Amino acid sequence: MFGKKSAVKKTYNEAMLYEYAVGALGRRMRTVAELKRLMRTRVAHQDDGDALIEQVTLRLKEQRYLNDTEYAAYYSAIRRDADKFGRLRVVQELKARGVHQDVIGQAVSEAYGAVDENKLARQFVERKRLHQPKDQKEAARIFRMMVRAGFSSRAISRLLRNWSVEDETLSALEAEREQMEVEHHQEEDES
Repeated sequence: MFGKKSAVKKTYNEAMLYEYAVGALGRRMRTVAELKRLMRTRVAHQDDGDALIEQVTLRLKEQRYLNDTEYAAYYSAIRRDADKFGRLRVVQELKARGVHQDVIGQAVSEAYGAVDENKLARQFVERKRLHQPKDQKEAARIFRMMVRAGFSSRAISRLLRNWSVEDETLSALEAEREQMEVEHHQEEDES
């Protein structure tokens, strides 16, 4: 009598799923892939779930509530201006959000086309309140932080050279980054 209640899943029609999707978009901008994942959690148990998702997605695109091109442009600009992130970080995040590679390329190129990466790297360092490293360990920590923030090895090395970090240390860190990128590409190829 006091056992677990059996969970009865709510059945959605197009209008109900549309209202759910609009509410999700009202809370924050989303990519097509993100919104489809959200809707799928609601209708996966229904035989017509995939068809409902496609109908709602098409309707939202027609009404211009859902547009990956605009999303990518807005997202790139925000990450560049507010967070001071480099190009590579934005590309990686947009990929993770399910934006198509061509859309990413165009949006990021437009957002970062006139940006001086060295200046952006300095702004990132200021935003994070980083200071000249005292030793190799601190230099490595800053290098890795800036890699995660999406800056090229060239921009990071230029910044660290200005802080008198030894070329030997920079070469070792760049080699480490290259090895990580090779391993990452191998993992992507395997999946």
